This record gives sequence, C-alpha cells and structure tokens, in this order.
Amino acid sequence: MAKIDAFFKLMNDQGASDLHLVSGQPPALRLRGDIERVKYKVLDNDGLKAMLYEIAPEDKIKVFEETGDVDFGYEIPGLARYRANFFMQKNGCAAVFREIPSTILTVEQLGLPPVIAKLANLPRGLILVTGPTGSGKSTTLAAIIDEANKTRKDHILTIEDPVEFVHTSQGCIINHREVGTHTTTFSAALRGALREDPDIILVGELRDLETISLAVEAASTGHLVFGTLHTNSAAKTVDRMIEIFPANQQQQIRSTLSDGIRGIICQSLFKRIDVKGRVAALEICIATPAVRNLVRENKTYQIPSVMQTGKKYGMQLLDDAIMELMEKGKISSDEAYMKSNEKSRFRPFLKNPPTDFTDA
Repeated sequence: MAKIDAFFKLMNDQGASDLHLVSGQPPALRLRGDIERVKYKVLDNDGLKAMLYEIAPEDKIKVFEETGDVDFGYEIPGLARYRANFFMQKNGCAAVFREIPSTILTVEQLGLPPVIAKLANLPRGLILVTGPTGSGKSTTLAAIIDEANKTRKDHILTIEDPVEFVHTSQGCIINHREVGTHTTTFSAALRGALREDPDIILVGELRDLETISLAVEAASTGHLVFGTLHTNSAAKTVDRMIEIFPANQQQQIRSTLSDGIRGIICQSLFKRIDVKGRVAALEICIATPAVRNLVRENKTYQIPSVMQTGKKYGMQLLDDAIMELMEKGKISSDEAYMKSNEKSRFRPFLKNPPTDFTDA
C-alpha cells in the first residue's frame, strides 16, 4: 500500500470531495465545500514529492518535471478513483485529488428532474453540461451515460483528461480514452472518433476552437455528443461556444449549432442546511424550435424568456431552482444570494443585505 493511501482512506471516511497536499502546509480536506485542515505535520517538499511519485506513472512524472503540472487518474480498488493534479508552487510541489465515487448514482438517486434521463435516449445532437469547477458536472454526466448504458444498445466513447467515472458495459459497448495516455489531444481523439463507429461521444472538456468545432460537427452528423463548459447560464453557454470562433466564421457556426444543439444543463452546488451533504440547483434549457431560432438569429438574450414559458418541456431557470431549494429550507438564503444570477430577487431574504459593489 502506498503511503498516501492513508490520506485517501481518511478522505473517504470523512466524506470529503478533495484532498490538498501542499509543501509548507499541513494536509487539508474539502468537506461540504469548505477547506478543513488535517491534524498532521507540515509537509516538506522532498517528503511530499516522494509520496506523490510513489503513485504516479513514470511518463506523468516526466511531464510534471518538464512542465510543472500534470493530470492523471489513480485508483484504489474497493475504495474509489481519484483525479490527480500535481503542480509546482512557491514552496515546492503540491497536489489536489478529487474523489470519484466507484458507485455511479442514477438520475433518480441524484434527485435530478426526469427530463435529464430523457436526454440519454436522444438519437443525435449536442448536450452541454456547464457550471463552475466542483459543481458536479461529471456526476450528472455519469448519471446520463449510465442511463444510456442501461437502456440502449449502442457504442459509447468517452474522451477525458483524465478518465473519471468508469462504466461497465451493459446494453452498450463503452470505451474510455484518456488524453495524454490513449490519445494526444481532445481534438485528435474526436477526429479519430468519427471512424470508430460511436453512437454517443462524451467530451470531458470543450476547451478550444478545434475541439468545439469537431464536437458540433459530430452532433450535426448523426451522433449524440455530451460536453462540458465553465459557464453559468444557457444563454452564456451559447455565446461562449460562438465567440471562440473568428468573427468571419461566427454566423456559420451559429447556424450549425442551432441545428445540432438539443439541451443545456447549467448547475451549481450548495451546502445543505437541513441535513449533511450538498445539493445541486439546475438550469435546464431544452432546444425547442424557438430556442434554436434564437441561436440562429443571434438573439440569445431572449433565451431566458423562452425558458420561462417552456416549463412543460422541463425547462427551468437557475434562479428559480435556487429559490425552490431555499423555500424548502434546504439551502441558506446567504448562499442562494451569492450563487444566483439575478441577486435582486434574493436580497429581501437576507438578514443583513451586503453592499454589493458588483451591482453598482
């Protein structure tokens, strides 16, 4: 057993989502969104590096020493998988590990709206799951892929950096590809995917123009494509997808995207105040003909209005979902205010409304 595994056992026992190991500081866990120190000695650079190198593949150590940061996956059988990131900082090396549960929760177990499960059975199109880092995007995507795996007889191909949730083939054949290990880049894997007979493609992160272009193309040529972005509303997600392209290509990609888009899920994670744990608030935009028309005509600012009248399709705005969680006593009014898009809706619920300079 590697020396560092004791920290992973502690992490699992405490229910922490992340483990921070930093030269010059004691270890720390992220528990229900907050950083908590572990009662342990201050880590020195040489000792921490030896601990980290014990579990890292040789090729990843080489990349880390050449570039100063690296990502990879680490698994303890019977416990969990971990997404590892090593990086250099002022006092030496450091690492952050995100726990990826070995059990994949279903859409129902996560308490997600029923329309989310329906997305898994679409024949083609582009589904985007967005939100800040640590908002549960990977967990939601894993639940959708799990639904497809149980209900379809297709080929599912995932392209991730690193591989996170590992699915066992059920009704579908599932192939997991890791950037840096099984392929050089997301875009290279996507180009290859079109020759690998996939029905469903999961792209871990749409991080550059070429990857986005290939994902949109794949969605428009008969594949069901899932991808993630770091945006906090459906309208901003569409804008981000288009704005990454040069100005002379934006009208063309707007037209292609309007044909391919099928749904956008934007989510944010909140600490629960009724029980231990966290809960997600979701904005859900289903690409009805009205929504696709707004994308095509560069009127994304009108998408929220269409979503407000599209509840029968399962659509909801993020702030409405946050309000519902707050009114049910699941989350605090302070956190609801902090993570909402339209803060004026939540100010009346605060005992001591702050003077928010961002509203000026």
